[in-house]
Amino acid sequence: MKIERLGDVKYRVPREARSGMRTDVVFYATVPLLELIQRDKALEQAVNVACLPGLIGPSLAMPDIHQGYGFPIGGVAAMDWQKGMVSPGGVGYDINCGVRLLRTNLDEAEVRASLKALVEQVFRDVPCGTGGKGQLALGAKQLDRVLAGGAPWMVESGYGEASDAQLSEAGGCLAQADPATVSLRAKQRGGPQIGTLGSGNHFLEIQFVESIHDKAAAGAFGLRERQVVVSIHSGSRGLGHQVCTDSLQQIGGAMKRYGIELPDRQLACVPIHSPEGQQYLAAMRAAANFAWANRQAMTYLIRGSFGRIFGSRAQLSMVYDVCHNLANRERHTWQGVECDVLVHRKGATRAFPPHHAAIPAEYRAVGQPVLVPGSMGTSSWVLAGRDGAMEETFGSVCHGAGRLLSRSAAKAGRNAEQIRESLWGKGIIVRSETRDGIVEEAPEAYKDVDEVVETVRRAGLATCVARLRPMGVIKG
Repeated sequence: MKIERLGDVKYRVPREARSGMRTDVVFYATVPLLELIQRDKALEQAVNVACLPGLIGPSLAMPDIHQGYGFPIGGVAAMDWQKGMVSPGGVGYDINCGVRLLRTNLDEAEVRASLKALVEQVFRDVPCGTGGKGQLALGAKQLDRVLAGGAPWMVESGYGEASDAQLSEAGGCLAQADPATVSLRAKQRGGPQIGTLGSGNHFLEIQFVESIHDKAAAGAFGLRERQVVVSIHSGSRGLGHQVCTDSLQQIGGAMKRYGIELPDRQLACVPIHSPEGQQYLAAMRAAANFAWANRQAMTYLIRGSFGRIFGSRAQLSMVYDVCHNLANRERHTWQGVECDVLVHRKGATRAFPPHHAAIPAEYRAVGQPVLVPGSMGTSSWVLAGRDGAMEETFGSVCHGAGRLLSRSAAKAGRNAEQIRESLWGKGIIVRSETRDGIVEEAPEAYKDVDEVVETVRRAGLATCVARLRPMGVIKG
């Protein structure tokens, strides 16, 4: 595959590289990351995305790119709102998988003294694992209200504080979500799972702020060194998975009617304004609202856990909640022309710069918070969006470290107890529903998150605000 270097950490696969490409592929990587990226079919998938009709700008890939379903994980594609396509593969099965960061008024030393008890309490209070059932059972009418109302509905129902929704991307709720477009099977899967973590790479981490890199932004976000914070990484659970499954079946069957031919059937897509496209978007938005409500429910449960261990003096406040699997209608300027686009972000995080109207007022002067988790044995990062992201990537950056090893490869030659002991030696307590939940997510299964973050910093897409270190980890 022909790859051209455009700058320090910017590369291109030109549209002439393969028949059928309608635009270039542009991706970001340091030299070490470039070698890792070329180990799987992620770049080939980004090239396939460049074949989709209606793209504006290039098919984009972040430094954490790795092979996914159809679209690479770490991929971004902006579609012309009038002439473009919508593709469930451009969002993925875990619709609105995202990260929520809570800050506490507690310091590392204070929490570490009771860390084992805290981890055990959170593990009891927040169900995890593939089939975990939540404590907040919802009836059919309540579930429809969640699908329409997202995090704000949960807050109004007594499961949080007003700022929880206000400090979430899109206010924790997408308009034009339609519960009627979500199948009965999806609702049956999702109903019992509100307030549950799930499995796979989902996690709940008790962390502390190891270092501050931008004092102004950290001050705006309410972060300081040695402060304890909590990260929640989860999504729309079985409901979102079923919405994607249902939509792929419908859209895959409809492509012939629209004369769409693609190099990979996993890229199944239809025109945005087709009946199938509109139905998918309405169901996707409902699943996204479910995911925000799910993280809101876990926030409520975690506040209870901290209260049981530290009493009324423990306070947990929202920093931000950002999703990294979504297709969203946005206004952007590309090559000097204002455009109306549907931005697919699959394993990519929105990163709007200072003064953007979509950023909460409290953060507008410093840029949107961007939450980038690493692995359970390494650091995570808080970034802030910069103008370069709007100019080059439709306001997008990386979403994490990015997998280096498949789940089966991660299991080879490793066992859960060895990993647990290794992490314990670093001062990290791990609690998991299954042994596989630990082994598949071993730190060495991921790329170096510091290298990924340094790439987007050098590219001018975001600035580093704070580096976080794990103390206690809950896995599915």
